[in-house]
Amino acid sequence: MLKIRIRHLHINQTTLRQQCLSRLYSGNATKSEWQQAKPLEEIPTMSVFKLLLNYMPGGRYAKLDSTQLMLAFKEDMGPIARLKGVFGRPDFVVTHNPQDFEITFRNEGIWPLRPGMESMVYYRSKIRPEIFQGIEGLMGAQGEKWGTFRTAVNPVLMQPKNVRLYLQKMSNINEEFVERIRHIRDPQSLEVPFTFEEEINRWTLESVSVVALDRQLGLITKNRDNLVAKQLFQALTDFFTYSLEIEFKPSIWRYYKTPTFKKLLASLDTITDITKSYVDEAFARIEEEQRVKGVDKSESDKSVLEKLIKIDKKIAMVMAMDMLMTGVDTTSSMFTGILLSLAKNPEKQNKLHEEVRQLLPQKDSAFSEASFQNMPYLRACIKESMRIYPLGVGNARALANDAVLSGYQVPKGTIVSMISASLLKDNQHYPRANEYLPERWLRPKTGDDKVSACPNDLKPSSNFIYLPFGFGSRSCIGRRIAEMELELGIACLVRNFRIEFNYPTENAFKSLFLNVPNIPLTFKFIDVEN
Repeated sequence: MLKIRIRHLHINQTTLRQQCLSRLYSGNATKSEWQQAKPLEEIPTMSVFKLLLNYMPGGRYAKLDSTQLMLAFKEDMGPIARLKGVFGRPDFVVTHNPQDFEITFRNEGIWPLRPGMESMVYYRSKIRPEIFQGIEGLMGAQGEKWGTFRTAVNPVLMQPKNVRLYLQKMSNINEEFVERIRHIRDPQSLEVPFTFEEEINRWTLESVSVVALDRQLGLITKNRDNLVAKQLFQALTDFFTYSLEIEFKPSIWRYYKTPTFKKLLASLDTITDITKSYVDEAFARIEEEQRVKGVDKSESDKSVLEKLIKIDKKIAMVMAMDMLMTGVDTTSSMFTGILLSLAKNPEKQNKLHEEVRQLLPQKDSAFSEASFQNMPYLRACIKESMRIYPLGVGNARALANDAVLSGYQVPKGTIVSMISASLLKDNQHYPRANEYLPERWLRPKTGDDKVSACPNDLKPSSNFIYLPFGFGSRSCIGRRIAEMELELGIACLVRNFRIEFNYPTENAFKSLFLNVPNIPLTFKFIDVEN
């Protein structure tokens, strides 16, 4: 009965959404546009033989990371290209044109198909079906199965009031993180050790755990020797490393389980076993609390996990596991990018410090709901950092309708990879693109205290280039959680320290399945006086 209700609700919501979008803008190709466009076969391409040759040891693409690979495609074939599918993969179109991005997103359909993570689906459906029991989560599921799951969890995770329940708990974690920094930094140089990336990972996992599990794991200070957490960090790193080879490059894993694919499965085993053990413990704790108290909590007092359990226990288990799996490396990379940006732009950091200091008069002042709403420059700093240091190369969708992209006929069902990484630092799309300018993201405020709007000469050429959390119904389900983690974490650090990074930042990140830090994060944290 639950599944039927969810399905009916989802169809109504998504149908209404599609109708609204079609009234605003239709990316569907008209008959005339379609007839005037060049056929799909004329899109620049490369033979399968040459493509595979380039991937062979010593070939042009052999050692490229995901971003370098997409830029190499652009250099070899132009701003739009058609790649032949190999080893069971379909053909797909790669485009670097923002107009194509908008048309593709407007034609994503009721249940947007986002390719990728096929290995994850295989693992959950074929290797560990006894755990997932047909519930694949949001990362790899497609079609109605994805729609049913997303509609079930949306009311819980996309509601700001549910996420804001954890504001105080996350603030406490940030205070502990600040003290940890003071403890580990060198007394003379005030620099943290080169292993600081692990400290960021601990902070991230601790923060996401208060939402996913409704508890802290004590990883920042108390449980420093927790081997399980270290195993999880390593398994996540392995997963994203091997996913680059399996998902971005030609692989025969569908026919023969390659050594790399077996390593990927081993990392998923570790991730699954550890996250499930955390979730099982949380379930047991909640059940025991209910048994002892004998009275069910009011809806407003229930945690995110309790609300998910009320919907469906299996959905709650998979969603909590996915939050733990996807909420560490992603947020850690974004957090690192923000710290690097502020450290290399002290005048912007000073401006941010003044904004935070007005909201938090003392270093240990607590965030209130009101103060949390009033940080425009902080949010602008975060946005600009994510432009300078994006999390990935772009996005992808399968067209639900025929569309004309860059003057070519692209029939429905075609997978389109939209590569924004080549545009984020392009002066044609972002004026003064190589400068860190949070001001480009500011909006006018209502009332007497006005903040300057983004100058016209800084505005981007298209709103469809910068989409760090995705677009539409398939946008990141954890966006509100990640934003609150980043905003609270950065505000707390800036309120307590002046942050410096006195080393080169070239190649600061490497592009795996997502971008991860590639240099020692030896930040210098200098205590501020007020």
